[in-house]
Parts: sequence; C-alpha cells; structure tokens
Amino acid sequence: MSSASAPSSPPPPPSASPGAPPRVVRAAPRRPPPRSPGPPPWAERRPAVSVDLDRGRRSSRAEVDGVGAASLPARHRLRVEGSRRQRDWKVSEVAARVLALPRAEAHAVDAVLNCWAGRFARRNFPLLIREITIAGSLKHAVHVFRWMKNQENYCARTDIYGMMIRIHARYNQVDQARGLFFEMQEWRYKCHMSFFHYLKHHIPVPPSRTTYNNVINACGAAGNWKKALELCKKMSENGVGPDLVTHNIVLSAFKNGAQYSKAIAYYEIMKGSNIVPDTFTLNIVIHCLVKVGQYGEAIELFHSMRKKRTICPPDVVTYTSIMQSYSVCGQAENCKAVFDMMVAEGVKPNIVSYNALLGAYASHGMHAEALKTFKLLKQNGLSPDIVSYTSLLNAYGRSALPEKAREVFNEMRKNSCKPNKVSYNALIDAYGSAGMLKEAISLLHEMEKDGIHPDVVSISTLLTACGRCRQLTKIGTILTAAQSRGIKLNVVAYNSGIGSYLSLGDYEKALQLYTLMRESSVKPDAVTYNILISGSCKLGKYAESLKFLEDMKNLKIHLTKEVYSSIICSYVKQASFDYIFYLGKLIEAECTFDSMKESGCFPDVLTYTSMMKAYNDDGNWRKAWDLYKEMEGNDIQLDAIICSSLMEALNKGSQPERVLQLMESMKEKGIQLNQKAYFEIIASCSMYVYPFS
Repeated sequence: MSSASAPSSPPPPPSASPGAPPRVVRAAPRRPPPRSPGPPPWAERRPAVSVDLDRGRRSSRAEVDGVGAASLPARHRLRVEGSRRQRDWKVSEVAARVLALPRAEAHAVDAVLNCWAGRFARRNFPLLIREITIAGSLKHAVHVFRWMKNQENYCARTDIYGMMIRIHARYNQVDQARGLFFEMQEWRYKCHMSFFHYLKHHIPVPPSRTTYNNVINACGAAGNWKKALELCKKMSENGVGPDLVTHNIVLSAFKNGAQYSKAIAYYEIMKGSNIVPDTFTLNIVIHCLVKVGQYGEAIELFHSMRKKRTICPPDVVTYTSIMQSYSVCGQAENCKAVFDMMVAEGVKPNIVSYNALLGAYASHGMHAEALKTFKLLKQNGLSPDIVSYTSLLNAYGRSALPEKAREVFNEMRKNSCKPNKVSYNALIDAYGSAGMLKEAISLLHEMEKDGIHPDVVSISTLLTACGRCRQLTKIGTILTAAQSRGIKLNVVAYNSGIGSYLSLGDYEKALQLYTLMRESSVKPDAVTYNILISGSCKLGKYAESLKFLEDMKNLKIHLTKEVYSSIICSYVKQASFDYIFYLGKLIEAECTFDSMKESGCFPDVLTYTSMMKAYNDDGNWRKAWDLYKEMEGNDIQLDAIICSSLMEALNKGSQPERVLQLMESMKEKGIQLNQKAYFEIIASCSMYVYPFS
C-alpha cells in the first residue's frame, strides 16, 4: 500500500529512558455544555421539609433567601447593623409573617415590613410579591404593593405589575387590573422619557431612529399622543427621518388616544411621502374610519388591500374590522359574507371574528343563526369567551325568548365563564322585553349576590321594562333602589324613567323627574325632549309640549328628525283641537316642516302623515296632493293611513278622479286598502253617479 493511501496515524510518543515505566496519557476531561442562565441562588425557591417527631407531622414549604443585610450597600448596611429593631429575615420569612396577620390592614403590614433589613435592596421586591401572590391573598398583596411604591429605592418593573394584574384577574377585579395596566404604561413612559433626556443632554452622539421609535412607542402606549407627535417632529428636525415603523407607532398612539380623525389625517400626510404602508398601517386606518362612521371609505380601503394582495394582504384583523363595521350598520348579511370570504381566502378566523358575527346576529335577534355560529366556533377548536356567551344571550333576548337566554346564562357559569355586568344587563333586558318584570328585578339581587354591583345600565333597563309591563308603582321603587346604592342616573336612565311615566299617563311624575334631572346637572339631549314632546302630545297637553321646545332652544340642543316630527304633530293636533288658533298653528306646522327640510333632516312617513292630516283638516286638497307627489319624488314608502287621509282630502275638494287614480297606484305598489280607504273610494264613486252641482 502506498503511503498516500495509508490512513494517517498520530505520531508515536517520545521515547522514554530505558527502564522507565511506560507513560500513561489521560484524555482531558470534557467540559459540561453551558447551561442557560437561571435565577441567582438568592432568588431561587428551594423546598424545605420539617418533621415534628412529637406530633408525628411532616410539613413542606418553599424558602427564598433574597438579598440579606451583608449584601446591602454600605450606606444602608450601616443603618441596619446599628439598630436592634432591624431583622435580617429571608424573603420567605417576611411573606410568612405578613400572611400570618389575622387582618390584612395597612398599618399591620407596614409594621412588619419596616422591620425588615432587606427592604433596602430593590431586588427583594419582586421576590416578595411573588411569594404573596403564590399564596393567593389579594388583600395582603395590595398592601405590600402599596408599601413598596412608597419606598425610596422602589423601581417599577413589568414583572411586578404582571403578578399584581394576574392576582386581580384571579379575583375577577377587572377594573383594578385595568388600572394597574395603565399605571404600568405610565411608569414605562416616564422611564423612557428620563433615559431619552439623559441621552440628549449627556451623550454627544445624537439619538438614533431606533431610540426615537422606542420613546415614541412608550408615549403612545401611555396614551400621550401629543408627546408622540411632538417627538416625531423633533425627529425630522434633527435629521433623523421617520420610517414606516415610526409612522405605525404614531398611528397607534392616535388610535390608543381615541384620536381617530387625527389618525386619518396623519395617514393622508403619510401617503404624500415615499413610504409604502403595510397591513399593520392600513388596519389602524380602517379601525379609525369605522370609529368615525366612515364605513364606505373603510370598505373601499379594504377592497384596495385585496387588489394589492402581494404588497399588503388583508389579515384576520382587517376582515374583523370590516365585519364590525357591517355589524354596527346592522347589515348582518354583509357581515356573514365577509366572514365567508375570509375563510375562502385561507385566513383563519379568531374569537374576535366570531364575536363580531355573533354581535351582528344578536342585534337583529337572529337567534338561530347566532346559535349556529356559536356551535361552529366550538367545532373549530375555540373556547367561547364572555362576549360570545353574552351575544348569544342577547340574540335570544331580542327574540323574546328569555328562558333560552337563561339557559345560555347557566351554561356560561357551568363552563367557568363568570358573567359580568353586560351579561346580567342583557338577561334583565330579555326578561323586561318579555313583560316578566318580577324575574328582571330578582336578577338585580342575584347580581349583587354574585359580587357584581348594578350600574346605571341595569337601572335604565329596569325603568324601560316598567313602561312595557305597565307597572307604574315599580318605577319609584327602582329609582329609590338606585339612590340607596349610590348609582347616579345619567341621561339614558332619566329618559327611560320619563318615557315610562308618560307611556303610563302620569304627566306630573314625568315632569318631576325632568325637573330633578335639570337640578342634578344632567343635561338633557334631543332624545329627552322628543320623549317629552311626543308623550305630552299623546296625553293631550299640546301647549305644555311646545314649552319643552323653548327649553331645548335655550340649551342650544340641535333638533333631530324625530324632534321635528314630534313638534309638527303637536302643532297639527293643537290646531285641530283649538279652532280659534287653527290657522296660526297650521302656519307654525308648515314653517317647522320647511325648517326641517332646510336643516338637512329628511322627513319620514310619520312627518308626512302629520302634515297630510293638517291639510285634510284644513280642506286644502291641492297642498295634500303636492305633498303626495313630494313623497313619491323622495322615495318615501307610502302606507294605507296616509293614502286614506289623502283620499279624504280629495273627496272634500271634489276630486273623485284623483281618488281612483290613487287607488290604482296603491294596487301597483302593493299597499293594502284599509276600512277608511274603502269608504273614501265608495264616496268618490257616488260623486260620479250623483255629481254635485
């Protein structure tokens, strides 16, 4: 074999001296692979076991050392060593002493913690909160966290806030958890701003684009959109141009600060630059367009994303935003079409997408479709959340099926999904809409037993139910219950109470509640005055109804279409009731009708019906006929009531041929003739047989 083909072998060891023992070559020991860095020894939770031989008991616990007195900085160590009151406890010992307090009171917790030498090391704080939250005591955790924030060396940390948010969520205290989340964002914003100012004034190198983006992001997360926009402008002034990430952060800041119009305007400016928006950008813009009610523009932008699929393809957030826009507009069919489109194009729906579709069905009371969607949600491996259950519950409630709604409510509890205020209010509304006021009120007490305090929505729902159920005495009881629970009524609650009183014919009680509303500094809105004007008019108090119009003008409240219609109806009825001022009231009704059209409020069929009645009472068939032609020109859907009223006016004006012409038009449009219309048609035919001379 040639040397070239022989395998290479290690060189022989150097020869030793004759007679020497053979040399032993040992391989170097292998180094263990590097382990991932874990917590330092003083932060680890070590199991400790103790045995009581006398009682025959064995107990186990976890011990955490924490930073002891020997490891404190010199300035703090001197304070600790010279005092007999300071105790060098372990973190686990401190937690045990705090949890052993019989009552979780602030002064008792402070007394224990102020004797702990480890309080001067901020690294002990997250360890202490961890031990308290593991024990599951919310009150102790709250007092310890408050004490920590009052310490000079305390530093806000995300993990501390995370543990506090989790323990509040465990006790279903959503509002407190949300407050901690916003507090955490505020701390984060302050820390970023302090670091940014330090870089700006102490380091000669100017901040980079990444630094600017981080600080702008911190401002936006804290809801400070003004500061975010200011930093973006300074960024351009300092020669560091914004990129797509910067623009997305600023748009997110506007969105988080509910500045939707500003976000849309900023996007228009952004389009003038050479930066191409991505899917994240357009999702924010679509969300803002939906919030400001520009649904057409949002859908148009959505279709443009589908055309430019290679640049910015729509994702599940895009489809869900469009579904929510259709849901708000009450277009459940279009919402389902977008959902099917999303599935067909390979985008997997999430729980928010299913909830948007459920909400669209719930708003129309389409319980069969809502139940089908709910089952599909579970079939696709998703777990229904509180929004899913509440939407299905609401769908049954709007379909006047309160027992089915109760079944959904019970199923929600069975599946460990605790009902919230919205769920209870939806169930209260379901019983109230079905006329089951007793069951609706009992839910208020059940709500309180469940640890959920009723709110003003609960009271408003019950007040509306009183009017539907014709229970006049219950209105005062519910108002008293709200006052005893410290629930301040808002404009919706007052409107519900006033409307219920008027629907039951008690004008004096409604007026008292309206006076209380004004005295409580709750400003009425257009809905309030529409309820007062129309309700007073139905009770025959025409002069009183028009006095509310003066209050509305004094408060400079914009008149809506409904208010205009109620005012016209009041003028017309007062004119027919008071023959002395008939002509003046008719002129007032005509002026209001013209003002309504000039203000951009298009009259509906009720408004036209009121004016038609006025012209009929006046015997002015020409104006009644012109009004009919105006309705046809404005594509107003006619009904049998307004047609029969027009027929009566035409017969009074001796226009039988127009009556028969109107009858043929009603047949073509599929409008059913009522009894009055038949009578007027017969009367018009008799005019041909026995014409008036």
